[in-house]
Amino acid sequence: MARILVIDDNDEFRELFRIMLEKSGYEVVEAGDGEEALKLYERQPADLVVSDIIMPGKEGVSTMVELRRRYPGVKIIAMSGGGFEGPDEYLESARLVGGAVRVFAKPFKFDQMLEAIKEELEKG
Repeated sequence: MARILVIDDNDEFRELFRIMLEKSGYEVVEAGDGEEALKLYERQPADLVVSDIIMPGKEGVSTMVELRRRYPGVKIIAMSGGGFEGPDEYLESARLVGGAVRVFAKPFKFDQMLEAIKEELEKG
């Protein structure tokens, strides 16, 4: 069973996302911010990371950079609802700076996210 680390500061979104991933057969580890995510990943490496970008404390892009520095093979999917300007700029930073293999603007269709997760995990 593949393990997915979900990083998002919105507790309700994270819980719903976890439930949906678990129903799809994945083991899920949750973190509310980047610092917590780094500690969790060190103790329990994940097969894939799905991270929000805009979070208090250690935000998503810096978390992605740190994860990729420590664990070069980590696969990361970024997601963002954006701030005042919308998600496009944040998602582009996640791709270019953070090394995200896929990006999703919130709200997204869960089946599209699930397909992306499946495809990335199948790549090995």
